[in-house]
Amino acid sequence: MYQSIIDALSSMPVYLSALLAATFTWLMTTLGAAVVFMFKKIHRRTMDITLGVAGGVMLAAGFFSLLNPAFEMAETLPYPAWVAPSVGFVLGALFLYVLDRAIPHLHPNMTDGTPDGKPSSLHRSTLLILAITLHNIPEGLAVGVAFGAVATGMEGATIGAAVSLAIGMGLQNVPEGMAVSTPLRALGWGRTKSFLYGQATAIVEPISAVVGAVAVVVFSPLLPYILSFAAGAMIYVVVEEVIPETQRDKYADSAVLGLIAGFVLMMILDTSL
Repeated sequence: MYQSIIDALSSMPVYLSALLAATFTWLMTTLGAAVVFMFKKIHRRTMDITLGVAGGVMLAAGFFSLLNPAFEMAETLPYPAWVAPSVGFVLGALFLYVLDRAIPHLHPNMTDGTPDGKPSSLHRSTLLILAITLHNIPEGLAVGVAFGAVATGMEGATIGAAVSLAIGMGLQNVPEGMAVSTPLRALGWGRTKSFLYGQATAIVEPISAVVGAVAVVVFSPLLPYILSFAAGAMIYVVVEEVIPETQRDKYADSAVLGLIAGFVLMMILDTSL
């Protein structure tokens, strides 16, 4: 079955394969959001561990699926190989920094109710939704860039590696779906409404994936920059938002172990597929 999926994606236009892969990651967010039908509130330790796993997956994906290929490709450029990955990485982080400052949002585990970004009078529930939506932009972008790299014939870029990245992003989207639907439920929203808004936070992923895939194909000479841009954006999210959210309570050590497990899981996916 896996090989048939690989073959089917290989025969599609790049924008379509990227769209389908990112749709899978969206559906995994939907799966996570669906826990609201079983629980009104998730235990804090469970949430910290699952978010830790998500952070580990994102960190490993940033290096093995994006930064490492960017360095390999940059070896062929007429200037030092560190230039393109470094510039792209910084630009990706700055891109998320600007969005983070411009868009008011509230992290799920923040207890004081103070939003990040611009001051806002938006309701707490809206700020929670914006926070997870912001998380999902670099994830969709990373999936699209991976498929775009395959379409350009980049050495070392394979459809299997792109699929493994999509699987990794999908796995870490499960706790993100939980992280928005269960707080909405706890705020008094109905189960169905909490679920619908929780899964909708990942709608940006298919959109970002198509943008990333098209950008790679159109601007293929800039591929090392684009790969590292996606890595910088994703790692910014991990360090600025995901990790701090797991360190606000007494389960910080459990969250760290979850992060290690997530990193190893993504590393195995990337190297084995």
